[in-house]
Amino acid sequence: MMIPTWSAASKILVHGHRGARAMRPENTLPAFEYAIEQGVDCLELDMAVTKDNVVVVSHDPRMNPAFATGPTAPKAIREMTLDELHLWDVGAKRNSAFPKQHTVPGTRVPTLDEVLDLSTRGRFHFNIETKIFPDRPELTPGPEEFVKLVLEVIHKHEIGHRVILQSFDFRTLHAMKKVAPQIGLSALLEPGKHDFIEVAKESGADIISPHQILVTSQNVEQAHQMGLQVVPWTVNTPKDWDKMIAAKVDAIISDDPAALLAYLKSKGLHS
Repeated sequence: MMIPTWSAASKILVHGHRGARAMRPENTLPAFEYAIEQGVDCLELDMAVTKDNVVVVSHDPRMNPAFATGPTAPKAIREMTLDELHLWDVGAKRNSAFPKQHTVPGTRVPTLDEVLDLSTRGRFHFNIETKIFPDRPELTPGPEEFVKLVLEVIHKHEIGHRVILQSFDFRTLHAMKKVAPQIGLSALLEPGKHDFIEVAKESGADIISPHQILVTSQNVEQAHQMGLQVVPWTVNTPKDWDKMIAAKVDAIISDDPAALLAYLKSKGLHS
């Protein structure tokens, strides 16, 4: 996964955002399986923790009525056991933001264990995000406990060399570095004023993952000079892909990884 330098002939890696939410229900096994079939380099996903301390894959801390249907009003995942969470269907209702998305009725929120089971289907990596909120501590375990639970699943599958832990909350990055320094770390950045080098120092990460509007040729070059990678999110159109290519990023996170792969291949930037 590491790309120390960029050149015109370099391969730009493709991360399937929440699997491939442009085409399949997000953060589900059908989405990840689809992304693997398309040939992604990395599966990007989000993690929450149930009441009974099972790490599951979900972007939202509670069931999102935009695409999830269940027996009650939306509840926080941390308030439900895994059995209770599995009463919700996250594949039957199309997310209106993605008109090409195929529904898969009967789809449940997967566990991290189930997603990492897919590791035998190829050599792709996993870019896994801790969805943790300093101002809402009731929604997750604390950072150290969150990391402990995640690491137990990674160790079960013996794929630490294929995992990146990413987060907007750098507490989990620091916690992971203490107990498993071999795991790659990625600092996620919202739009705003950021110095990529300072962020790397603050977070301990070797990957900077900014919103695409933060990416410039200058800050990518500076990051590369410091041995950092730059992996922007979430980039979905040829116009924006061209901007990322011109800036010489190392990888691109996209909701439509199949289209991005085809585009990069047409430019000789992916095999």
